[in-house]
Amino acid sequence: MRLSRIFRPQLEATAHCDLPCGVYDPAQARIEAESVKAIQEKYQGNDDVSFRARAIEIKEQRSDLVKHHLWVLWTDYFKPPHFEKYPELHELFNKATKAAGASGTKGSNDPKTGQELLDYIAQIDKIFWETKQAA
Repeated sequence: MRLSRIFRPQLEATAHCDLPCGVYDPAQARIEAESVKAIQEKYQGNDDVSFRARAIEIKEQRSDLVKHHLWVLWTDYFKPPHFEKYPELHELFNKATKAAGASGTKGSNDPKTGQELLDYIAQIDKIFWETKQAA
């Protein structure tokens, strides 16, 4: 019992992968968002009930992945100096993650919501690469 307390880690760290690699890229979110929009378009062009049910399930999963990739960027990559230089960044991430959520692509089969999500990701991507070049 005492040995387990002595050898127990005093500090635990977590990262989006098992090792804080420092490899970040909005492309991960963009690829999933492109998939979401493509599914929405295919959904609109197909009347098969089974196809549509499967499309909705996959679209919702991909929307969750978009949110995950955006949250990793928002919380792990971007730091206070970035938010100072780009004060719109918090609001942009908030809008983008909501655009991937229930009021956006997760809850809608309209490709317009998919395009709106892609537009937000494009804005984040632009800022991301500006910060990478400055580093």
